[in-house]
Amino acid sequence: MLSSSTTKIILDLDTGIDDTLALSYILASPNAELIGVTGTYGNVIVDHGVANDIRLLKMYGREDIPVFKGIDHPSTAESFEVPPDSAIYHGENGTGNAEIPAQSDRQAESQSSVDFIIDSVRKYPKGELVIVPTGALTSIAAALEKAPDIVDKIRIVLMGGSLTQPGNMNPFTEANISQDPEAANALFATQADITMIGLDVTTQVLMTKEDTQALRNIGTPVGHFLADMTDYYINISEQEDADNFQGGCNLHDPLAAAVALDPTLVTTLPINLMVETEGPQRGRTIGDPTRILENPKNTKVAITVDAERFTKRFMERLLTLAQTTK
Repeated sequence: MLSSSTTKIILDLDTGIDDTLALSYILASPNAELIGVTGTYGNVIVDHGVANDIRLLKMYGREDIPVFKGIDHPSTAESFEVPPDSAIYHGENGTGNAEIPAQSDRQAESQSSVDFIIDSVRKYPKGELVIVPTGALTSIAAALEKAPDIVDKIRIVLMGGSLTQPGNMNPFTEANISQDPEAANALFATQADITMIGLDVTTQVLMTKEDTQALRNIGTPVGHFLADMTDYYINISEQEDADNFQGGCNLHDPLAAAVALDPTLVTTLPINLMVETEGPQRGRTIGDPTRILENPKNTKVAITVDAERFTKRFMERLLTLAQTTK
């Protein structure tokens, strides 16, 4: 049941593991109205991610929510292949090789995700709708290029980038931004209202084996699926990055989804950002020296997070969802 004060959400997902958790969080949030899911590439190819989205929505009994395909390759390339690291961290199927306990023959909508985003931003009053991209920013940048009139209305809370922490692809680059640095740079160069939820804060919020056991103890197919999927993510996080392992997996995408509903979970730094598009630092998110004096600053970068409040709310909602999904 929706609360009296709800935020309309579009999730732009490359449905891997933490995308699945972000989708679950939004579906479990009484103050969220998910009006559509759009598919991008990254952890998986677009077709695979969209198929995962459709099955997940079937699992949750939410086939009323439409799913749209987005652009399936970077703006500077003609094709896309899943990077080896993505296949390692998310499994070959995107959900940690755990089987989604639902099948569906539903297809994605015929309308493109770009046009759906444009139409939706135009439809709703400013402030009612938030776009939450958790993968490559290609489709979002394309929407703003195609319909510049929406720039003053659109609100974006994205998972990607890093300002104060090393990247997770190399010392400079975060994975989502690395998929299409040119699109990310074009997006940051607009006057759109952007909040960046990057590694600065997502590395401070964790899901542990204690949390997954709590899901498993519920005894439902959904609880078992979420537990098995996330255990894979925890195990691979420890295996691949043992020196930096903090006892659980990072909740990258769920934090962005949560901030879209409750901005008070983070404190932010207003800044005009750019993305390096050439050289060894390609994909780096950093302040734009050519716009250092420009006001207002269009991007807010999350610097600190109320990790305890977020993770408590996250697990409460996930457990309730697993318990009540039939």
